[in-house]
Amino acid sequence: MTIKNEYNSLETLYNRLKNEATNGCYIDFDIWDFRLDTNGQLEECLVLKKSSMHAIKVYFTEGNTAKLSYIIPNKMMNSYFGKSKRIRQNIIEFIAEKLKQTMLAGSQQKAFDELETIVRKAAL
Repeated sequence: MTIKNEYNSLETLYNRLKNEATNGCYIDFDIWDFRLDTNGQLEECLVLKKSSMHAIKVYFTEGNTAKLSYIIPNKMMNSYFGKSKRIRQNIIEFIAEKLKQTMLAGSQQKAFDELETIVRKAAL
């Protein structure tokens, strides 16, 4: 998604969206994907919360191009319901992962769509 020039940083985008997000909007380190900057430090992202189970993160990939993705903002809930980062999973873990994704898919998509419309107001 391409963001307007006046909102091309996390801080300016945060200032634009903080009043429109009903359950919270904040800048945090990207603990969901562990993206690193050139100094080896965790990069920051903008988090728009709908609830403790539903949120999106926004970060800039280059210039005015922002990427949105669904996350579970609560760290404990994310560890249980979030996507597993393990490379190798046994069959029970694999089945449990697929069940979680299937059960949560509808509500996650609905929350993502609602939060995406808030961010689109700052887009071109």
